[in-house]
Amino acid sequence: MQIALPDNVFGTVDPGNTAWVIMSAALVLLMTPALAFFYGGLSRSKSVLNMMMMSFAALGTVTVVYVLWGFSMSFGDSLTGTGDIGGVFSNPLALFGSDQLTQTRTVGGQTHYVVWGSTHIPAIVFLAFQLTFAVIAVALISGALAERVRFATWLVFTVLFSTIVYFPLAHMVWGGGLLSGAKDSIAAWMFGVADGVAKVAPIDFAGGTVIHINAGIAGLVLALVVGKRRGFGRTAYRPHNIPFVMLGAALLWFGWFGFNAGSEFGADMTAGLVWVNTAVAAAAAMAGWLVVEWIRDRHPTSVGAASGLVAGLVAITPACGAVTPVGAILLGLIAGALAAVGIRLKHRYGFDDSLDVVGVHLVAGLWGTLAIGLLSKETGLFYGHDYRQLAVQAVIAFAALAFTATATFVIAMVLKPMGWRIDRESELTGIDATEHAESAYEPA
Repeated sequence: MQIALPDNVFGTVDPGNTAWVIMSAALVLLMTPALAFFYGGLSRSKSVLNMMMMSFAALGTVTVVYVLWGFSMSFGDSLTGTGDIGGVFSNPLALFGSDQLTQTRTVGGQTHYVVWGSTHIPAIVFLAFQLTFAVIAVALISGALAERVRFATWLVFTVLFSTIVYFPLAHMVWGGGLLSGAKDSIAAWMFGVADGVAKVAPIDFAGGTVIHINAGIAGLVLALVVGKRRGFGRTAYRPHNIPFVMLGAALLWFGWFGFNAGSEFGADMTAGLVWVNTAVAAAAAMAGWLVVEWIRDRHPTSVGAASGLVAGLVAITPACGAVTPVGAILLGLIAGALAAVGIRLKHRYGFDDSLDVVGVHLVAGLWGTLAIGLLSKETGLFYGHDYRQLAVQAVIAFAALAFTATATFVIAMVLKPMGWRIDRESELTGIDATEHAESAYEPA
C-alpha cells in the first residue's frame, strides 16, 4: 500500500535547475532511439527492423513499469523514510504509480512541492530523468542478442530484468543501499564511517556500474545462454548501413551530455566540467580506437570511429565529475584502445556478442569505474592519495558484476520454457520477415 509522505520532503523549487534536468531527461530519452540506429546499422539488412524494435520495445515496457513500481523500488525510501529491504531495494508499493510525487502543500502562503533531497528539483522531474536511464540500460543488452531471439521473450525479459536487476542495483548504488556510501554499506564496512557516511564512498556519477557494467555482463550471460548465431565463426556479419551507425553514434554523443551533465542536477560549474570531460573523453577514445585499428588492420574505419567514441562515453560516465579534463583525455584514450582490443574476446572465447556489448560497455565501463581510483583529483592514487578509493571502486564494480550475472542467469533460465531462439529456417530467412512480417528494404 502507498505510504504518506513526511513534511520534510516538501520544499520550494529552483526553476533553473528544474529546467536543466527536464531538458537533460529529454536528451537521455533520445539516446534509446539513437541506440536503435546505431545497432540497426551494425546489423544485417534482414535483421535491422528487429534490432531497432528491441530498443523501442524497452522504451515502451520499461517506461511504464518504472512509473508504476520502478521508482518506488529504486528511491522510494528516500522520500517515505520507511527504510529499504536489506539494502537491496525499497518497497515497490510505497510509491506505486508515483501519484504522490505531484502532491503540494501551502506553507506561509507559498506552494511547496515534493522535491528530491537538497536539489530543489521536483521529485517527479527526478523520476523522469531516472526513467530514461532505466530504459537505455535494458536496451543496451539487446546488442548481444542480434538476429536470433524471439521478440515475445525479449518483451518479457525487459520487464523482469528491470524489476529484478536494474531497480535494485540503482537503489544499491544511488539510493543509499549496499553499494553506496551510506553508513550501512559495503564501503562503510571496508573503511569505516565518519559523519554518518562511509569514509571512502564509491563514485558512480552517472552510471558506470548501474548502466554499463550492468548491461555488459547481462549481455554476456544472455549470449552464453541463448547461444551463437548459425554460421558464427564462418559467416562475415557486416554492418548493412554504416551511415546509420554514424548517425546513431552522433545522436548518442549529443544525448550523453544530458546523461552526464544532467546528473549534477544543477546548472552550475560542475555541470560545465562534466560537459567538457564528456566531450574530450569521447574524442580521445575515438583516437585510441583508430590507433589500434591502424596498427592492427592498417585501416581506420568509420565503424571504429563510432564505436570508439561510444567507448569513451561509457568510460567517462562514472568518472565525469571526479576527474580533470586532462584526466578525462587519458581515461578516454585508454578506453578506446581497450575496447578495440576487447571486441576480439568473443572470437577468442567463442561467445556471440553480436554487436560488441561486452567489448564496449563491459570493458570500457569497468575501466572507467576503476580509473576513478587512479585519476580522481580528490582521492585518486595518481594525485598522491592512497589505495582506498581504488579498492572501493573495485569491490563495488565486482559486486555489481556478481549480482547482475547471477540474477540475469536466473531470469534467462526462467524464460527458457517460453523459448529464446527463433527456429533455424526463420534465422536463415531473416528475423524481420518472420517475427515482424516486415522488410526494411523492398526489392528493386
